[in-house]
Amino acid sequence: MTRRTRVALTAGVCALAAGAAVAAYALAETDAGVPPAEGADAPHCLRITNDAPGSLGGLSRRDNSLPGIAVWGDRGIVLRCGVTPPGPSTDPCFSVDGVDWVIDQEQSTPDRKVIVTYGRSPATQVILGGGEQTDAALVGLSRLVAPIRQTSQCLAAN
Repeated sequence: MTRRTRVALTAGVCALAAGAAVAAYALAETDAGVPPAEGADAPHCLRITNDAPGSLGGLSRRDNSLPGIAVWGDRGIVLRCGVTPPGPSTDPCFSVDGVDWVIDQEQSTPDRKVIVTYGRSPATQVILGGGEQTDAALVGLSRLVAPIRQTSQCLAAN
């Protein structure tokens, strides 16, 4: 085999390996339905996804290799940690077990609610497919993000 053939063969193998890695990442992203957030590797995000329960709102957790992402059911609930914290907003806000959440009305639809923690960095985004699991899921998720220090509130303290 000539040097030129070996170089071409090596380049081909490298291209195949790179293509396989990209395909694997794309399949994983598709499985979760969202890409990892920019801050997904933050220590709090690693803790949140490691400590995320095996069942949430009656849905089983799915395997997923993406950093900062946890998925339950057939994407009925998707947690995405490391998103940019929201600033002051006119979007609806509510508190669950001491954690403030904002409904991202721009990304939400009648069948899907997108909510984001308020006043905590890194922020955690949750995509809820609706249904009965929402209230139970928010209680469990609030417990996961509560250890992140709250720096501001979207609701006035009583």
